[in-house]
This record gives sequence, structure tokens and C-alpha cells, in this order.
Amino acid sequence: MKQTKISEAVVRRLPIYLQVLNEMHSREIQTVSSQELGYKLDLNPAQIRKDLAYFGEFGRKGIGYDVQYLIEKIRQILKVDQTIKVALVGAGNLGHALCNYNKYSKDNMQITAVFDVLPSKIGSHINSLKVLPMSELARVVAEQNIRIGIITVPAFEAQNVANQFVEAGVEGILNFAPAILRVPDEVRIQNADFTKELLSLAYYLVREGEAENESDLD
Repeated sequence: MKQTKISEAVVRRLPIYLQVLNEMHSREIQTVSSQELGYKLDLNPAQIRKDLAYFGEFGRKGIGYDVQYLIEKIRQILKVDQTIKVALVGAGNLGHALCNYNKYSKDNMQITAVFDVLPSKIGSHINSLKVLPMSELARVVAEQNIRIGIITVPAFEAQNVANQFVEAGVEGILNFAPAILRVPDEVRIQNADFTKELLSLAYYLVREGEAENESDLD
């Protein structure tokens, strides 16, 4: 792999490429061109070629990319060719939904432990996972070599959970709480803020409504 700093935008596009390639593989498509990928993803084919070229030469001129081979290479790049264990804190509705997705997911990132603070939830099960008390988090993270934590708790509890994840030694956190969390530089944090995304959508809906009103005035 080339020793070049890869932008976050490139890294975020790789899972999208992988999703489409997996779908093509399920339909027994063996080769695909950057033009075909670009059409499916509404992206410039040159951008796709440039993204993949950061990591090596995977295609053949005039033929394109071998779908199975490219799937394997992208999985290696994303480090999902090996099992990565994940812990989830917050056994509410969202936590249940994520665990249910995890049950049927074919990815190698697997939620292997669930935690909560509420006595009413501790000891219950989400699929095959028993909900554990937060006092067990550090021990379980160490024993299972858990590398990623997911936070699905209310905003006011999120920083405390993040602190416990950091102290336990996780390397990355996926935060679903509508809160800005502070973690050490060596811990990667990704925010999945539903409120922010909905507000962004609302802006565009308003803009479309304004455009319609303006056209009515013309």
C-alpha cells in the first residue's frame, strides 16, 4: 500500500464501493469497470479510480476490476477481513436495533457485549447477548480484546460512557448520542447524529418550498 495520507472522504467512500461490489457479486457479476461503478454510485469514474489507486493497482485496462478480488482488497484495507469485536452501551430501542442488525450481518465487525446502568435491563438478553452492568465493562473489553465501542445512551450520559471506553482501552467509538464528546487523540470517534442529519434535510426541504413559492410569484 502506498505510504500516502488518505483523506477521510476516501475512507468513507470505500464501504460504499464494498456494498455495491457485494451486491454485484451476489448476482455473479465477475468484472466491473469504473464507469459502471460510477453510474451505480452517481460518482465520477475518475474519482473511483483515484480512490482505489491510493491503495494499489487493482484494475486492468480495457477489462476493469475483478469483483471478487476487489472485494477482498477493500475488506483488507478496511481491516474487516478479520473479526473486530464491538461493545455497545445502552440497551434501549436503538441498542436493540443495532444488535438485531449485528445478528444478521455478514461483516466481521461483531457486537459481542452489551452494557447498561438500569437494573431493569441488566441480566436481560438481546438475542444471545446478556446485558451486563457497566462495572463489568473494563474486564470484558480486556478479556474479549474489544476494539470499538458504540454509545446509544442519552446525551447527558455519553461523555461518562466515552471516558469508561477510553479507560478500558478501546481504539474507536461510534457515538449515536446527540453530544460532542472529548476523547484523546489516539482514540478515533465517529458521530452518527440523527438530529443533525434530519435538520440538514429540513433545510433542503425549506429551500425547495421557497423555490416553488418564488416560481408562483413569477
